[in-house]
Amino acid sequence: MVTQLRFSLKTLTQLRPVIKLVFVGLLGASLFACSSRTVVESDLGIKGAPDWVNEGKQALKDGKDRLFHGIGSAPSMNDDSLQKSTADNRARAELAQVFNSFMDVLASDYSAAAAGTDEVINEQAVSRSIKNMTKLNLTGAEIIARWKDKKTGIVYSLAEIDMKKFKTVAKAAQDMDPNLKQFIDSHADNIFDAMKK
Repeated sequence: MVTQLRFSLKTLTQLRPVIKLVFVGLLGASLFACSSRTVVESDLGIKGAPDWVNEGKQALKDGKDRLFHGIGSAPSMNDDSLQKSTADNRARAELAQVFNSFMDVLASDYSAAAAGTDEVINEQAVSRSIKNMTKLNLTGAEIIARWKDKKTGIVYSLAEIDMKKFKTVAKAAQDMDPNLKQFIDSHADNIFDAMKK
């Protein structure tokens, strides 16, 4: 019985970072679910952490730059490179949620704008273009920062897509409808700003 108790305590101690990570994830998910806004603001309250760790995923304006951020984390592991790549992949997944919300609004606004004109739009083509744009941009997302909590060993990664790069990808897309390209170029900033309010 003493052996079983030691095993249970040892297992519980080893799982502590994972338990914290699950708690933080559940907290983030509940904040996201309770919010009617696309942008989720939170304060995890991790002392000594950079602001971006505590703020979580979001769309933000930094001066003239419009940015999409996703934060991911990975518990302490025996393999540092695996831990970093796990945190990076989770950051990209969080970024995808914020970016997909923006793309949904953009597609909806484009369809509404086209409905008020003589232009005939192919909804499937627009949807396909939006999905391709999302994949291209998420593939091009950059990990711009990492931070390791010295107390827990958890690594946090920050993934970013900026609006300038998004527009560049849209302009370069060869199979996209020219009207959709024009709409993105002239309306993406306004849609982003409206989402921020």
